[in-house]
Amino acid sequence: MTDRSSAGNPLWIAYEYVAMVLGLGLLALLCLLWLPCALILNPLLPRRLGQPLGRTMISLGFRFYLHLLSLFCACRFDLREIDQLRDKGPLVVAANHPSLLDAVMIVSRLPNAVCVMKASLMDNLLFGAAARLARYIRNDAALEMILSSRDELQQGAHLVIFPEGSRTLNFPIEACSPSVGLIAGRSKTPVQTLLIEFSTPYLGKAWPLFRRPSLPLRCRIRLGRRFPPPANLQAFTAELEAYFRAELGQASPSTAAFAI
Repeated sequence: MTDRSSAGNPLWIAYEYVAMVLGLGLLALLCLLWLPCALILNPLLPRRLGQPLGRTMISLGFRFYLHLLSLFCACRFDLREIDQLRDKGPLVVAANHPSLLDAVMIVSRLPNAVCVMKASLMDNLLFGAAARLARYIRNDAALEMILSSRDELQQGAHLVIFPEGSRTLNFPIEACSPSVGLIAGRSKTPVQTLLIEFSTPYLGKAWPLFRRPSLPLRCRIRLGRRFPPPANLQAFTAELEAYFRAELGQASPSTAAFAI
């Protein structure tokens, strides 16, 4: 929540606009810097070399980006609980999806993360080449998505997926799709939930891209419940959604001074 002493201050409002432009510009710049490398390396490197390199570079790049947001854009991130998962794989990592920053935050802490991505992002000029080098998974063909996810989990990856399928519009969470249960059941892999909390719904589905943020922005990700591989898909999907609703309905924005 914006400090009351700063709310309405013209200089602070101007800073929020500068921070917005700087934050979006830095992300675009980092993507553009890696783009030619990813384009060249993808056809040259075999999968066993290109995949880990691509994932490591994305993770490091996102971590650096969040550090820049903390330094220059009055953003505070508490992501420390995700570190507990780094050496505990394979896992289906399922999180709520309030903002465009969600995947950035999660992947910044998990160097062997593979994301299930919208096909439009996989084909995007800025993100597509890096995602393809890292062997991220498209979501436009259900059977292929499930089989590819199973293969990645069998190799020890953290599979990052948002059960809502898109950013949340009706908080605390939208209806969950059965994709998480299908993947976990097919791969016999536990589902680790993450609970993402923001001080404001910045870059959420109802927040236009060029609407200034309300700073300081505070973001926290908590480790949630770990579910065993489901035996009953319908019951699991309902239980997963109910769990998110119960946990996020009780959440309130923290006023702690978060730090990376």
